Amino acid sequence: MSDLLLYYQRPEPATWVFLSSFLLLTMYFVFHRFFSVRNLDLLLLLLLAPGLMMVYEGRRLQMSPIPEITQPLVLKQTDLGSYRQPAKRTIPVALVQGNVPTLQEESGSAEAESPGSPEYQPQVSNGWEPGYLEFLGFVFLLLACAFLLIRMLIDPALVRRPLLVPNLSMGGLNFIGISLFLFLMANVVTSTPREQEARSPSLGPGYLLLNMLPALPTSLSETLKESAGDGEPPPAWLPNLVRVFAILSNLAIVLGIVGVGYWHFDNVKTGVGCAVMYLILPYTAQMTGNLQHTVPAAFLVLALLTYRQPLVAGVLLGMASGLVYYPLFLLPLWISFYWYRGLWPFISGVLSSLAVLMLLLAFQGSDFGENLTQMWGLWLPRMENLSGIWDSEYGFPAEFRVPTLVACILLSASFVFWPTRKTLGSLMCGTAAIMLAIQFWHGFGGGLFMAWFLPFILLTIFRPNLDDRIATNVVRLQRVPERVPV
Repeated sequence: MSDLLLYYQRPEPATWVFLSSFLLLTMYFVFHRFFSVRNLDLLLLLLLAPGLMMVYEGRRLQMSPIPEITQPLVLKQTDLGSYRQPAKRTIPVALVQGNVPTLQEESGSAEAESPGSPEYQPQVSNGWEPGYLEFLGFVFLLLACAFLLIRMLIDPALVRRPLLVPNLSMGGLNFIGISLFLFLMANVVTSTPREQEARSPSLGPGYLLLNMLPALPTSLSETLKESAGDGEPPPAWLPNLVRVFAILSNLAIVLGIVGVGYWHFDNVKTGVGCAVMYLILPYTAQMTGNLQHTVPAAFLVLALLTYRQPLVAGVLLGMASGLVYYPLFLLPLWISFYWYRGLWPFISGVLSSLAVLMLLLAFQGSDFGENLTQMWGLWLPRMENLSGIWDSEYGFPAEFRVPTLVACILLSASFVFWPTRKTLGSLMCGTAAIMLAIQFWHGFGGGLFMAWFLPFILLTIFRPNLDDRIATNVVRLQRVPERVPV
């Protein structure tokens, strides 16, 4: 595929962070109103980038002793004998038959250390231990999420919402949006298993139905076993099918954002501006190929797009909840929105989706009870083998997950009572707030699942005044036409 794409090489994540940040400020910063809420929102969104880069760099350093190569490096003995090396320099060591090339000190042992040997230590950059650097990245991510959570909670109190369009014309937004989407999808098409693992590390158990979808062989250990002949390689069509799923889910997110601007904001430029901002953010360039991020986010965005049809919105929200179970915390907010109109169609849609997904579990053939428990996450909060800020080696004590989970449940339940007037605006910011709160107790990479809340944050930032978009005014119910007597 690289030949077809003219030997395309994706930019380094740090390079893309700087380029996308400058582009984001150029297109959306309000220069004539420096002290404005939208400029503050842009800075809050940019705060996510340093933590994301720290997590990626820590992950990359942990994997760096096993560099990815397409061909083994083999040097002849004559080449090594003719090579003259200054003192205290490193020279390449000749390896044979697919061994991974390493660097070795001239004064060191003549036998290269393997990654599995006791003497092996992960690479350290600038004095930072990779695992600790990754932990600090998660801490920084959650600090940025805390600021965004506060911003979403006070959003219903912001009454004045002046129309602040992007600093680019409609034609320019369309062009750069399509170009960015093609660029990001090229990253998905040309991604390798090692790049997938560095950018999307394994994030723990769960997501039973989502894991039933075909997945790229992102586990480095599985890839090495397959290359050594210990396992069977996956079918040739499997990675391509996964890439199709990733592309379609990203396309659904982008088109859903544009559709919200066109149909619900009555301003297509606002929708296109939100979609382009989503594509520019550094997170999108790294996680576009991760189905755990994009597939639930696509269902949530489409549920917001179809909020005027409660049955369809319930089906889509139920699909997202059945795949990763975290959107179940959204039910109090969405039920309270449809309380006076459309409640039973919405509940029927949610239950029908969950029933279909449970039926798929029954046809899987394994223990249905255990699968159902995993689908709903019906277990006590786990305290071992966690990652992110709850990592057992560097993170906070896992016991603090329990009060954090309780606080998230209370926040979710509180949206039943406030704001008292449920509008489309409160539905968007409330959804973003709940999905942000989930990141704090998520035991496997909490803070990385930005696709679950970023579209709703962007729509909240750009939205106009939506005080009239209440369920009794906008919800459409399918009624059986009355028979006219003859």
